[in-house]
This record gives sequence, C-alpha cells and structure tokens, in this order.
Amino acid sequence: MKKVGIVMGSASDLPVVRKAAETLKEFGVPCEVHVYSAHRTPAEAGAFARAARANGFGAVIAAAGMAAHLAGAIAANTTLPVIGIPMKSKALDGVDALLSTVQMPSGIPVATVAIDGAVNAALLAIQILSVEDKILAARLDEHRAAGAAKALAADAEVAAEFN
Repeated sequence: MKKVGIVMGSASDLPVVRKAAETLKEFGVPCEVHVYSAHRTPAEAGAFARAARANGFGAVIAAAGMAAHLAGAIAANTTLPVIGIPMKSKALDGVDALLSTVQMPSGIPVATVAIDGAVNAALLAIQILSVEDKILAARLDEHRAAGAAKALAADAEVAAEFN
C-alpha cells in the first residue's frame, strides 16, 4: 500500500495535522509526518517532495498558515497529488492561507480543503489511493455508510421530539 506524506510548516500546526494522521491510521494507511518550511527549510522540503514517489508515497498533505507557500512548494517538486490544508491564523482567521493555497498557477495543481480541514485532507488522500486499492475503497464505503447511519439516527431522534 502506498503511504501518505504529511508536512507542516511549523510544529504549532501539529494539533490540527494530528487529525489527518489519526484518520489515515483509522483506515490503515501508513504515513510519515514532517515539519518542513517552504521558507526556513526549502532544500529539505524540496528534497522530500522530489523523492516522495520513489519512497513509496501516493499523495502528500501539506499544512501551512499565513503565506501558506508549503503546498505549492511541494507540488512544484513532485507530480504526486498534493492536498493543501490552509491553517487558521490570528491575523485573518486563515483566509490568507486559504487564498494562498487555492491560487496555484496553471500547471502546478494543489487540491485545497477547508481551513484546518485535516480530516477531509486525509479522506481525500485515501480516496486518491483507493483508485488502485479495493480494500481502501471498501473501507471508504463503510465509512460513508456509518456517517449516513449516524445522520439518520439523529433525524429519527429529532423527528421523535418534534413530529
């Protein structure tokens, strides 16, 4: 099975990024987690991205706030799918990171999830890997069915109270 790389621009992003790693673990998808900055450690971030495919990765999740250049820097150095997590910040509540992550130039795509959307980033990576992995595809189907059952149970509870 391919693994997912998770990189964050700062260790302060770990509380959010941890949710992505935990989601991958729930699905049995191996991952590696690193702190690489597009600005402070560009050589290391680039080397990681350039070697990702050869090192068994199938997708990379990149979390960064403020200028949020990390996802683009990773995407510029690999043809693997890159999923950006814009991180919430004090200055603009993460809107700056969202815009920086989603506005990649033509030819260097980065899939972008919601601000602090680590779980969806992991689920998107799992969906990407599931194209070639029937076991992961079945786990995703089970996950969706469980979510639907939970929503229907909530509906029944609310309907019983009000209808």
